[in-house]
Amino acid sequence: MDRSISSASEPPGEEDAAAGRVSAERLSRLLRPLGRIRTFEALQFREFRLLWSARSCNSISFWMEQVASGWLMYELTNSPLQLGLVQAIRAVPLLVLSPLAGTLADRYGRKTQLITAQLIQAITVGILGSLIVSGRVEPGHVYAASLIGAVTQVFQHPAQLAMIPETVDRQYLTNAIGLNSISFNASRSVGPAVAGGLIALVGVGGPYLLQASILALSTVWTVLLRIPNRPPQFAESHGIRPPSVFGSTVDGWRYVLTSETIRTGMLVAMVASLLGQPLSALLPVFARDVLVVGSIGQGFLLTGMGIGALSSGVLIASAGDSLPKGKLMIAGTVVLGFALIGFALAPWFALSFVFMVGLGVTNVASHALVQTVLQSHSAPEMRGRVMGAWQQNSVFMTIGGLLAGALASVWGAPWAVAVMGTACALGAMAILVAIPHVRTIR
Repeated sequence: MDRSISSASEPPGEEDAAAGRVSAERLSRLLRPLGRIRTFEALQFREFRLLWSARSCNSISFWMEQVASGWLMYELTNSPLQLGLVQAIRAVPLLVLSPLAGTLADRYGRKTQLITAQLIQAITVGILGSLIVSGRVEPGHVYAASLIGAVTQVFQHPAQLAMIPETVDRQYLTNAIGLNSISFNASRSVGPAVAGGLIALVGVGGPYLLQASILALSTVWTVLLRIPNRPPQFAESHGIRPPSVFGSTVDGWRYVLTSETIRTGMLVAMVASLLGQPLSALLPVFARDVLVVGSIGQGFLLTGMGIGALSSGVLIASAGDSLPKGKLMIAGTVVLGFALIGFALAPWFALSFVFMVGLGVTNVASHALVQTVLQSHSAPEMRGRVMGAWQQNSVFMTIGGLLAGALASVWGAPWAVAVMGTACALGAMAILVAIPHVRTIR
């Protein structure tokens, strides 16, 4: 299948009759000239442009929902506890359903799963937005919508990520994942800003109704993808009854654990998630009590991290497939630990800001490189299950946040972050020593 620039032009047919599809195709073609720039070269492929556009829409919608749901629940209940419960309910599907989501993507088709999940999410936020506008919304509706949204996100991500290698040639995979990182981190700024502006202008129903429209557009882009749904060739192709869903899930974990490259990538991701993210829980403590800069200062610190994350995404996308990924994902995790130590001990706000930029760079670098290794070294029929297992790895971030809070209650926030940063760096170094294979991963 020719997926190069020329594949972007297609003969007129029935599929182009729908106005929404035509608009989506035109928007995709607007991105095509960027493919001539090295940083954006994966955008030369029509299918990646469509998938990247859909992913960008999903990310903006996700961050809008983070702001809108919290605001809505607090407006309805005036209870900080209820805010925490809304966040907690989102973690349950991530822990329980990630392996199943990857298995179903491999078994029944990634494109089908992605379209279905996006449609369900669009309908859900549209209904909630209508309830808000009509004045009939209740806290139970917010809980239900948050749970459904979390479930659909869990099913979207493995399917969407597993499709990336099918939309670009292999030598552009690192660039494509770097562009994905740029999109996600840019949407982290755009989504909350749009949601906040709409809440101020038209009320909290506005962000939900806009989300429904954004997700509908994302679904159109996904439908336009000219890649096979490609359910894997299970054992039935050899005359044997295919394994059950549970058996397929077990096969996925067995594959992860027996492949040295994939197992090593997962281990690096676990160290970075468990020990490298204490500020996800403790940044407000630093802003209010350590640096004494308040919520405005906290916003600047997060901006610094965002600047670093975007810069890292651009650098990885520009470097492309030439990077020694194994060595760099270890180096990124080690430097992530040192940056945490520096932030914890920094006596001035300006220096803390610099370390936050460094945290953004190293966090995204290690994250994107691990994802590239997992995708490029996974068998196509296993890729959904591998990405499901990688998504489940995110639960370690929640555990790390709890650990950071417990340590801070005993030693104080600066020492808690410094200790976890030290453990993060030492953990990555231990992987380098114990698993020499990591040095050969490209």
